Amino acid sequence: MRISTFKPLIVTLLASLALAACSPQYNWRDYSSQDAPFRVMFPDKPATHARDLDLNGMTVKMTMTAAQVNGTMFAVGSGEAPDADKAEAAVAAMKTALVRNIGATINSEKQGKASAAAGSATARSSAIDIDATGVQKGAPMRLVGHFESRNKRFYQVIVMGKEKDISQEQVEMFMSSFKLQ
Repeated sequence: MRISTFKPLIVTLLASLALAACSPQYNWRDYSSQDAPFRVMFPDKPATHARDLDLNGMTVKMTMTAAQVNGTMFAVGSGEAPDADKAEAAVAAMKTALVRNIGATINSEKQGKASAAAGSATARSSAIDIDATGVQKGAPMRLVGHFESRNKRFYQVIVMGKEKDISQEQVEMFMSSFKLQ
């Protein structure tokens, strides 16, 4: 047999392998918020909802934009506090509430100052990154979160779902795509 008779078979096989490597479950799309100055890539078409929340005695309007794929939630929440001190307090309150929500243990936590956006070297900012595990309705859960304040605005960027269903590759894709503008 000549190699040229295998060429269509090889091309078909390679195309099938390439398509199998692409997960139809994740349909990444760029999203720019209408309410806050951020961009992020969502793994599916997101929905946006706003409501008033109590964050340790401070009532704020919080806008949550989220997409869910196979039971894993990818979400960005944002709001505005009366001042930078209260925005930093909101960051800590959001982290505590989410960790408590799944009875989680924080496996890793990194705190520091967030990098200032271009042209805003004087921005007051802080950030907390966590990776936590807990249980919700009897199922082992994982929460990966980035909580950030920039002047009066605050943000929570989270991936949360059943521990066994969360792909580290998808977490990194989502978390690294979050950018303040």
